[in-house]
Amino acid sequence: MSDPNLNQFSLKGKTALITGSSQGIGYALAKGLAEAGATILLNGRDRAKLAAAAERLKTLSATIHTASFDVTDADAVSSAVDSFEAQTGPIDICVNNAGMQHRAPLENFPEDVFEQLLRTNIASTFYVGKSVAQHMIKRRHGKIINIASVQTALARPGIAPYAATKGAVGNLTKGMATDWARHGLQCNAIAPGYFDTPLNAELVADRDFCAWLEQRTPARRWGQVEELIGACIFLASPASSFVNGHILYVDGGITASL
Repeated sequence: MSDPNLNQFSLKGKTALITGSSQGIGYALAKGLAEAGATILLNGRDRAKLAAAAERLKTLSATIHTASFDVTDADAVSSAVDSFEAQTGPIDICVNNAGMQHRAPLENFPEDVFEQLLRTNIASTFYVGKSVAQHMIKRRHGKIINIASVQTALARPGIAPYAATKGAVGNLTKGMATDWARHGLQCNAIAPGYFDTPLNAELVADRDFCAWLEQRTPARRWGQVEELIGACIFLASPASSFVNGHILYVDGGITASL
């Protein structure tokens, strides 16, 4: 017999757009939301990788759509979102996951890469969030989940610009909630700690860093991307109907401990 209290976590009948979802965290979240009942709209720039991700997800008997557009291009974002809404149906959930990392000493950090970080990590969250919100506001319902980072609260050597962008994502999330909560939207962020993903491949291969991380993190290990799914389902579902402007750290306790 099913527990009626668990129905508030169901995503049946909802459609979720996840940016940067052909691999890593984005793909894991897309898979988790599909398993919770959502129709999935995958996004990425590499059409081949996007198609391969869609084929893998179709084994879940979920409805999967793809949209290849550049999240750093405001016109492309608006066109893709408007087109999907008009031709396929409403986007009920938006997960702003697309992002990039670059490691270099701050005094030698390339200016062009700094600008690319701003476009990829901050501007894309604004462009996609704004485009989906324009439709959600009319319906007086919607869920926007931005992927922040442990670097929303902390910094490490060599990634100051990345930390700056993720700090901005945290405050943009609060701003979205402040502006859009009155229209029935819930806008929150998930802040992952150190997860074994393609973005962190360089660090995962670094034995000294892994040893440091295991000592620094109370959980004494890297996170696995599947461990982000529960937080995403919660924030995407009716269960979080009065949660707004919140940054949910999923980090093994690293932000709780010196």
